[in-house]
Amino acid sequence: MAEKKKVVRKKAKVLKDLCVACGACAKECPIGAIRIVAGVFAEVDQDKCVGCGKCKRVCPASVIELV
Repeated sequence: MAEKKKVVRKKAKVLKDLCVACGACAKECPIGAIRIVAGVFAEVDQDKCVGCGKCKRVCPASVIELV
């Protein structure tokens, strides 16, 4: 019997010091895993994030990485 390989999905991570808190990522996230904290930076709920990358694509500051 062949062994099943475990697939590890990447998760979104925001470079908080560079985030402009525009909210584009939070609006684009299909499951609501991103919120803007105190109008300063975006924060990703790692338990909810499915790693789809939609937030990364819409970020005007290019401060979201999939890790």
